[in-house]
Amino acid sequence: MLSRTADHLYWMARFTERAENLARLLDVTHQMSLVPQSVTAENQNWGAILALNSLEKAFSDAYDEVNAENVLRFMVSDAKNPSSIYSCLRSARENAHAVRGTLTAETWESCNATWIELREQKFEQILSAGIGEFFDWVKLRSAVTRGVTFGTMLQDEALHFIRLGGLIERGDNTARILDVKYHVLRTNGDEGTTDFYQWGALLRSLSAFEVYRKVYRDVITPARVAELLMLRKDMPRSLHACTGGIVRVLNAITNAQSAETERCAGVLYSHIHYARIDNVLAQGLHSYLADFMDRIYDLGEGIGRDFLMPAA
Repeated sequence: MLSRTADHLYWMARFTERAENLARLLDVTHQMSLVPQSVTAENQNWGAILALNSLEKAFSDAYDEVNAENVLRFMVSDAKNPSSIYSCLRSARENAHAVRGTLTAETWESCNATWIELREQKFEQILSAGIGEFFDWVKLRSAVTRGVTFGTMLQDEALHFIRLGGLIERGDNTARILDVKYHVLRTNGDEGTTDFYQWGALLRSLSAFEVYRKVYRDVITPARVAELLMLRKDMPRSLHACTGGIVRVLNAITNAQSAETERCAGVLYSHIHYARIDNVLAQGLHSYLADFMDRIYDLGEGIGRDFLMPAA
């Protein structure tokens, strides 16, 4: 496969997954903002989203104050913000258009229809209709695109690169969401109903609430939340599932220069596969997740170097 084609497929999947995960992060922050708390604490939670995506300066250049409405506007519909949901879905559509002949009609139509529907919506319309409903729409459209892609495309290299982009992005974003929200809740969470609500919101943001109840059949505890989202190989959005999938895809698309990237992927998978949650928490969850995010970033760089179109 041409590296240019692989590059477009890979980034189409990454941008689609990024939009979905951003919707999940914003949704859980919005849900947590409904719990009684000080204005300062609420704004700190919204500011954490900017810090997580290294967007503090870009935000401060455009807005005077960190608050719910400004951060939502910036992260949902600001065309000048390359990390907004608007920009991500636009970029996904542009990459899909560049390789339209490689995609099935259903995959292209789903990606294109998502962008057409989004570009017609102004932020005020989204807000008045309900921001939660908008986040559900983003998650649904991502699921539809993913479903028709895996349900209609030939299982060849094109699908492998789509799968690879989605897994890299999903693993990185699961780590980011857990890192930010785990420590906010550990610091500020209250015992009782409020605490249960906020941990439940975190699990729902990663489609893990029902899975948690099925696996543990007990009260929600921070250690079990971290274990589920990191170390359970049967949890689709866990770090274990993502890194295992990356290793399998790289084995399927191996080439003459990818040995080091495959080795790094294997090391990262082993780092997760043989971890135990008690040891992770004793080491410090933040430092463990920061190391994971550094490693998966380096892995993405290796994939770009070995398989994709060279940067201009």
